[in-house]
Amino acid sequence: MAFGLLIIGDEILSGKRADKHFAKVVELLGTRGLALGWAEYLGDDRDRITASLRRTFASDDIVFSCGGIGATPDDHTRQCAAAALDLPLVLHPEAEAKIRERMQDMAREAKVVFDPDRPENRHRLKMGEFPQGAQIIPNPYNKIPGFSVESGNGGAHYFLPGFPVMAWPMIEWVLDTHYAHLFHRQPQSEKSVLVFEAMESALTPMMEAIERDHAPVKVFSLPSVGDAQTRRHIELGVKGPAELIAPAFAQLVAELTRSGEEFQPT
Repeated sequence: MAFGLLIIGDEILSGKRADKHFAKVVELLGTRGLALGWAEYLGDDRDRITASLRRTFASDDIVFSCGGIGATPDDHTRQCAAAALDLPLVLHPEAEAKIRERMQDMAREAKVVFDPDRPENRHRLKMGEFPQGAQIIPNPYNKIPGFSVESGNGGAHYFLPGFPVMAWPMIEWVLDTHYAHLFHRQPQSEKSVLVFEAMESALTPMMEAIERDHAPVKVFSLPSVGDAQTRRHIELGVKGPAELIAPAFAQLVAELTRSGEEFQPT
């Protein structure tokens, strides 16, 4: 089981809007001792979204999908989720109630009489049409809910608006409501050094030996060409279960010392 993130919208891929979801989801998971396993960006293309959802529904991953659940012509996520599951779209009764409540609030704020039969109000109810069997995700910002669908492999997908002000508290609600039992189950840690003027190819055998000797610890290597303050270097380190980091890091330092590399702790 991994946490995944789908970010949907032509405006992201064209650069018209900068994505903010990736960094925030990493933060929200990290503060709970969790980590993002993968992320994927998709444009507003029904076939591509449907194909991606078919693939992710077949996994046991916990997936957050941001964007495309509105009711305008460029919103396709609800329809694609239903197609990927071979289920019909149906108006969810709780979603309908929340949307009607929101429409009444809007009419009250505008000081007009609420008319549920106005064409625009009937159209707004489409935002509550979800794949049959879906559950709603409460939206504290404007009451228009998202929805969730469980996959047959024990995973689940959570479909949220593209607006950060709505999506982020909804993600927090999902995590705290459904996955608190996963928080901080295996504390992770990392330690690293800066190795100056080194070549990654020369360090690779050492990296492979550390991963072999201390599995499941992973070794990471982040080269830098340097700048006005720092020479060319590689940030070389180990990450993984906290209790395994110390011996892996000790081996890394010992091997760098033995080979005569110039390095310093980060």
